[in-house]
Amino acid sequence: MNRVWRGSFFACQWLAFVLQTLMILTGEIAAETSKEKSNCTYAVTIETCCTKGAETSDHVSLRFGDVKSNDILVRHLNSKHVRWVDPLEPQVLDDVPRKPFQACMVDEFQVRGPCVESPICYLYLKLAGKDDWRPGFAQVQVLEASSHLSSDYFYFRRYLPRDAWYGLDVCDTEVTPFGIKYRRKVFANKEKSAQIT
Repeated sequence: MNRVWRGSFFACQWLAFVLQTLMILTGEIAAETSKEKSNCTYAVTIETCCTKGAETSDHVSLRFGDVKSNDILVRHLNSKHVRWVDPLEPQVLDDVPRKPFQACMVDEFQVRGPCVESPICYLYLKLAGKDDWRPGFAQVQVLEASSHLSSDYFYFRRYLPRDAWYGLDVCDTEVTPFGIKYRRKVFANKEKSAQIT
């Protein structure tokens, strides 16, 4: 009787160990799946140059992403909540209602979209309308994740062409004897890109 009890005791312990291991593995897979489907909050900072006529009231769209083809598209960035950032101070003045993309101003927008898996390495802007607009720099910060996923500064400092994506891509670069070679990014597959309206 003692042997039977001891054998069933070890069998129960083994079964408990197997079940616990399966629960841990299932939890990790579920966490990874939910991480892939989860959304993150991004703080997009855009400066407009101080040149006369640099401001715009036209629609501005934004797209950015990482090297792993996580493409976030924000149509009509003007309609997002805008915060005025003092260029000389790190303080954000949120109680001042104003229009974005005015000359000599730095605006910050908060947008939500799919989470990036690697550092943000490309950023494109698109101006739709009749105005000219001259952005100075743009940067995207990932608020939920560690800061290593945030982008560096992307510098424009020129008037944007109208109705065309214009920006910088430092994802796929290759050093050649003739300099740095950049791969051209084509945005043809709209199903893969996450659109934020």
